[in-house]
Amino acid sequence: MKGDIIMSRKELDRVKILEQYKQGKLNIVEAGELLMISRRQLYRQVKRYEENGDKGVIHGLRGKESNRGYSKEVKRKILAIYRSQYNDYGATLFSEKLLEYHKYDINRETLRLWLKSEGINTGMRKGRKHRKKRQRRSGFGELLQFDGSPHDWFEGRGAECCLLHAIDDATGRIFLRFARSENSHDAMQTMWEYIIQYGVPRSLYTDHGSVYYAEERKTDFARAMEELGCQIIFANTPQAKGRVERGNRTHQDRLIKALREKGISCIGEANEFLRQEYIAHHNTKFSVNPEAVDVHYASGDADLKNIFCYKTQRQVRNDYTITLDGVYIQLLRGETPLPRTGQYVQVHIWLDGSLHIFNNESELKFQVLSSKPKTDVPKLIKPRADHPWRAMNKMLQGTKAVRRVAATLG
Repeated sequence: MKGDIIMSRKELDRVKILEQYKQGKLNIVEAGELLMISRRQLYRQVKRYEENGDKGVIHGLRGKESNRGYSKEVKRKILAIYRSQYNDYGATLFSEKLLEYHKYDINRETLRLWLKSEGINTGMRKGRKHRKKRQRRSGFGELLQFDGSPHDWFEGRGAECCLLHAIDDATGRIFLRFARSENSHDAMQTMWEYIIQYGVPRSLYTDHGSVYYAEERKTDFARAMEELGCQIIFANTPQAKGRVERGNRTHQDRLIKALREKGISCIGEANEFLRQEYIAHHNTKFSVNPEAVDVHYASGDADLKNIFCYKTQRQVRNDYTITLDGVYIQLLRGETPLPRTGQYVQVHIWLDGSLHIFNNESELKFQVLSSKPKTDVPKLIKPRADHPWRAMNKMLQGTKAVRRVAATLG
């Protein structure tokens, strides 16, 4: 009704305390402690209450715009910019772009309230199940979470691809690389590049994908990491590797928009952008615990090309050939002695596609054959006409004939 005063619970309590003070039931110190204000502030409250009654307790800006707020014109202009250029951006990223490109420094919470008032919901998280938070590891390189995120990263401007994403558990530093898919070749290439830059992580946390895990044997990726001394830990649920999963969602928002702004539409250009700009900018802005000690293993003189590769064994045949995927390979003599027939040799296929064969630690020369090698069959030598073997055969044939006739007559 007209003339009614709407008061909050806090304001109603303030009226009650001020009234008790006026009646002498509370002294100035007791009233100030109950209202948690200073004596000088209490005197001002009492004066306004005596002059204006209950209205004196209500804040003077109730129902009015803040003196420190933005004008309606600024708000209208910001919302117009959002609708025309950033209509799928969240409030945080929109705040950054406003400062970077439009020179408006507006807090993300203010922007979120403005967008919400226009019926625009920018929230990404809705009703997720609460899980107990795991404490971060203490050292940089102590645990690296690794995952692939297949997505339409170029928004139709190019083919769909996969972002291979490594994030350090202690510091949140990331290492990214685009690939056509989450496959063994690109996973090993990504870790190779990571190790060259930072060193070998002490442990790697990933899922049970076929690139990383197999029941019958170790995958080439798992074998390579263990050769470098890195322990692989397999997560039982997606929530267990929540840090890298949340990072994937972040990049599916921020990185996609950054690629759009740069007009990038292929994997090669995208990887160059990651190396030159995005990774460093993201790590500067979002990494934590800069005091964390670097505990990576030094790669030292590790032969990475013979570690990050496909390895198998083949048995040497009697003609010093081996077979690989139906192709015959002839081992050749050289400075390295050939293995004995029946022994096994190590076959390495490097990430560049080249083939290398080793006997123990020594590399062997070889030649790839276009067809199955022919087996040498000894030639039959016919004896001459007057050869003693021929005379003996004739004599034996005559003896057999005489015996048959004798048997018939007898």
